[in-house]
Amino acid sequence: MSRPGRRPLIALTTYRQDTRWWSWDRDAAVVPGLYLDMVVEAGGWPVLVPPVGACVGDAVDVTASAIGPVLDAVDGLVVIGGGDVASARYGQDLDGRNGGMNDRRDELELQLVDAAIDRDLPLLAICRGHQVLNVLFGGTLVQQLPDLLGSARHQPAAGSFGEVTVVTEPGTHVHRLLGERTEVLCSHHQAIDDVGESLLVSARSDDGVVEAVEVLGRSFVVGVQWHPEEQRDTRLFAGLVEAARARPAGLRA
Repeated sequence: MSRPGRRPLIALTTYRQDTRWWSWDRDAAVVPGLYLDMVVEAGGWPVLVPPVGACVGDAVDVTASAIGPVLDAVDGLVVIGGGDVASARYGQDLDGRNGGMNDRRDELELQLVDAAIDRDLPLLAICRGHQVLNVLFGGTLVQQLPDLLGSARHQPAAGSFGEVTVVTEPGTHVHRLLGERTEVLCSHHQAIDDVGESLLVSARSDDGVVEAVEVLGRSFVVGVQWHPEEQRDTRLFAGLVEAARARPAGLRA
């Protein structure tokens, strides 16, 4: 449990990619600053967790023994947005229009989310993170949502956001924090298809897309397909920090 007077430490996953700053062009771990701002505004303090681990041939060796101590040191976890989850992770052939796949990041985030849920660490999974959560529980993804909907309204163009109305399910964290209906900003060409075991759908868009899920039997594990940070909407982050503060004594090392 967080010590009185201390901001809960909230781990955030990151991108790992070539990045340029000043005269430097280097491989780096990066995270959009809005995520950091939302954690701070909600009362937490961000701690970055980079995608690390050795690539051995086609396999990725993430040191599982390091994940437990990392999660023991923090009070909550945010899995941020990013590129597509590799389709092999949910048993499908690759659609050539997918992009931004990163096996190292997939492996780390799947292990992080699994370990966080096992210890009931409060978790907020955003966009890609929402999809990682579903895949972890055996769910599948629609690889090209515009093909299914006949519309690109959930991602009008690469790097842009579409305004979507979502309706929440009573009795869920999302309903408690956001109310019955809310307008959100989406930027995704993929979405949940088959819902993973032990996941509860807690919100859908007005065209039927699964926009939020929660894990049954856990204090606060919420995945949302939209980007609350882009609206500077702290409500979900505040829910995460509230759950982090409420963790029973003895659950942290």
